[in-house]
Amino acid sequence: MVTQEQRRRQLAREKFLRQQQRRTSARRKARMRNAAIASVLGVILIGSVALYTTGVVLKDDDDKTNASAEVTPSASASSKAPDPCDKPAEGEVKTQTWKKEPAMTIDKSAKYTMTLATTCGDIDIALKTSAAPHTVNSFNFLAGKGFFDHTPCHRLTTNGIYVLQCGDPTGQGNGGPGYNIPDENLKDKSLKDNTYPAGTVAMANTGQANSGGSQFFLVYQDSPLPPSYTPFGTISDEGMTVLKKIAAAGESTGAGDGAPNATVVIDKATVTKS
Repeated sequence: MVTQEQRRRQLAREKFLRQQQRRTSARRKARMRNAAIASVLGVILIGSVALYTTGVVLKDDDDKTNASAEVTPSASASSKAPDPCDKPAEGEVKTQTWKKEPAMTIDKSAKYTMTLATTCGDIDIALKTSAAPHTVNSFNFLAGKGFFDHTPCHRLTTNGIYVLQCGDPTGQGNGGPGYNIPDENLKDKSLKDNTYPAGTVAMANTGQANSGGSQFFLVYQDSPLPPSYTPFGTISDEGMTVLKKIAAAGESTGAGDGAPNATVVIDKATVTKS
């Protein structure tokens, strides 16, 4: 005959088993949900594991395309390198947007330089004005409005392609200025063998033609990508030193594509005519 105490223990065991089953089921569903989200939120840059991505490295939207390439995962978040950057300057991100591309105000025959004063150091970029006038004009306009000031560089990819992505005021990979600019300079002589060479600055996009906004990426190591992203600048040697310092700190997921471990914030972006 089952005593009251034995019955109580049996009921407790059954309750414990039900709780364990619910937790196991919840964890399984969470993993499936996170995997689905991860595959969709490959926004703007380079896709998950290897990638020769075509709507990836530069997306102002949400799509991730995988490609075949062996990669070595970066250091895990638990063993990440020390943050090599300083604290961001005080200030808030501006949220203003515009309905259409700004009127052309730059001198297409002149030379322009964009300086990103970041928490990790200054990155100077020689802009390709004559080859990408709409892009340079847009950056001149947005920098003048303080659009990039206090914005984080939200994505670092260390697998398959090697880029740091910036220019989204939301810091989530889906923000922009409210307008789009046309693709330009896709036949640049530097883009040989479907490769964006180290030192290139190019536009992110949604994977569709003429869908660039404000997001852009900086290439710190030669990266295999189709010529679908407007190359509009070249990083200085000093800027490359800063960029490689950021890359060396790794990214947060340990899988080679996530938020940089370094605190990369653009304190101030300026475009100057030389």
